[in-house]
Amino acid sequence: MKNFKYIIYSMVALVMLVTSCQKEDQEFGDITAPSNIQIDVDIVGADAANPNGDGSGVVNFTATADNAISYQYVYNGSSTTAPNGMATYTFATLGLNTYSITVVAYGTGGASSTTTIDVDVLSLYEPPADLITMLTADSSRTWRIKNEGTGHFGLGPIGGIFNEYYGAAPNDKAGVGMYDDRYIFNVDGTFTHITDGTNDDPTNDDSGTVFGREVLINELNGPGEGSVNGADIENYPYSDYSAQWTLTAPGDVETLSLTGIGFLGYYVGGSHSYIIESRSANEMAVRTTDGNGEFDWGFILIAE
Repeated sequence: MKNFKYIIYSMVALVMLVTSCQKEDQEFGDITAPSNIQIDVDIVGADAANPNGDGSGVVNFTATADNAISYQYVYNGSSTTAPNGMATYTFATLGLNTYSITVVAYGTGGASSTTTIDVDVLSLYEPPADLITMLTADSSRTWRIKNEGTGHFGLGPIGGIFNEYYGAAPNDKAGVGMYDDRYIFNVDGTFTHITDGTNDDPTNDDSGTVFGREVLINELNGPGEGSVNGADIENYPYSDYSAQWTLTAPGDVETLSLTGIGFLGYYVGGSHSYIIESRSANEMAVRTTDGNGEFDWGFILIAE
């Protein structure tokens, strides 16, 4: 009799499981992979006389596809999330070179389609030796946000003064996941972001938190949501990561670019390129435009 009861219970559980799965499938909808991926390539400065660009190495990509809800770019082993299909890359290898870019288009249910294109880009810029020395100490150098200084974190109009709307007072953003970050630039072009430089002693701990803009910070695909404070996301859980850096000077403006999701100070997405507003032997002020195309964000960094 007991065995009969167990059989009945098992059959009921199986029916409930099947019904639950059917209900989930119905609620989720059809799984559709994107198709007809198109990639528009805009090589900055390209014209009939200069089909490979003006030598800055900057290329703007725009991807579209049928039934796509988000996109991802993959170059040189690094991935960049591009919800709107737009991404900017800076190619700094001197001369005319061919680069392969892969676009992944995602549809419903995680279904995806990919396509790869090659683009020929001319780069003529060779960074001055003093800039390389400042950034890397000709080997490896660690930087941090200059939290003790006025205006170390700022907000302003695009192309304007980066702290016109807001300039942080000393230590104004303590405890939000920015001041304990460390940024390591190596002369070989690699970059490491330590998301909590205070927890690596005596043993290495790659866990930490970062600071960023609402919605945009989701491009990091981190494990948690952090704390919401207005339009800021504070202490968003994120581990140390590595990327690459390049230096260019479009329009004779020195610019530091990071690959993938690499960023400094406060995550705002966008091109991940930072105009160097000013620099000295041990300090630099940089600014970048956010992924919403709304503001410029500025940071003052100091070498340790």
